[in-house]
Amino acid sequence: MSDTLSPIDTAKFVAAKRAVQYVESGMKLGLGTGSTAAWMVRLLGDMVRNEGLSITGVPTSTRTAELARQQGIKVMSLDEAKWLDLTIDGADEFDSELNLIKGGGGALLQEKIVATASDQMIVISDISKQVDTLGAFPLPVEVIPFGWQTTKALVEETLVSMDVLGQRSTLRMNGNAPYFTDEGNHIIDLHVQRIGNARQLALILNQIPGVVENGLFIDICDIVVIGHGDGRVETRDINSGETTEDTVRFAESENIFADMGAD
Repeated sequence: MSDTLSPIDTAKFVAAKRAVQYVESGMKLGLGTGSTAAWMVRLLGDMVRNEGLSITGVPTSTRTAELARQQGIKVMSLDEAKWLDLTIDGADEFDSELNLIKGGGGALLQEKIVATASDQMIVISDISKQVDTLGAFPLPVEVIPFGWQTTKALVEETLVSMDVLGQRSTLRMNGNAPYFTDEGNHIIDLHVQRIGNARQLALILNQIPGVVENGLFIDICDIVVIGHGDGRVETRDINSGETTEDTVRFAESENIFADMGAD
C-alpha cells in the first residue's frame, strides 16, 4: 500500500482502479465528476498514454472535461457520441438496491443525462457512502434561477406530504453568492434525513415548476465498486446479484501518482 494516500483516498483509488478494468478499447465512456471520478480519469489517461487504450470520453462537467484533456483522453459531447458503452461515476450515497444520491459536486443534471444514455453505469465509492436508507446526505435539486424562491417554497410544501423526516431546504452558495451549475441553474439542497420512498419522491419533485432535475438516481446504476482503506475492493452487480471481493495492489512508483495534485 502507498504511504502517500490516506485510507479514504486509498479506498477511492482502488475502487477506481478496479472499475477501469471494465473499459475496453473503442468504447465511448461517460466520465463522472468528483474526487473519486478524478482518480478514474487519471487512471484512464495513464492507460491511454502507456497501454495504447483507445477511448472517447463524454465528461459530465467542465472540470472533468479539463482533466480528461490534460490526461490525453479524447473528449466529445454527448450529442456527438449519441450513445455510450459505459459510464463510471461516483455517488454521495447508495443503498442495497444501488439507488443513489448524486449532485454533491453540482453536476447532477449532466451526470444523470450521461448515465441514462449508457448501456451500463458503474459507481465507484468508498464504504462510507453505503446507507440502509437514502437521505442522510442532503438531496440536491437543480432549479432555474427565475422564481427560485417560489420553487423552493413549493418543494418544501411538497415534502410535508412525503415519507421523509425533514422538510428544510437551503440554496447552495458559492461564497456569498448563489452557486451556478454548468447549465446556469441553482441548486437547492433538501435536508430530509431519511427518504422512505425514493422513487416516489424523485417523480414528484420533477413535476414541480422550476425544478430541472433531482439527485435521486433510481434504477440507473448496474454495478457498484466499493473501495476500502486497506486496498480491498467489493464489487456488487445488481443484475446478476453477485458480490465479489478482491484486493487491488499498487505501488508509489505507478505513473498515476505523478498527477496527484491535478484534482
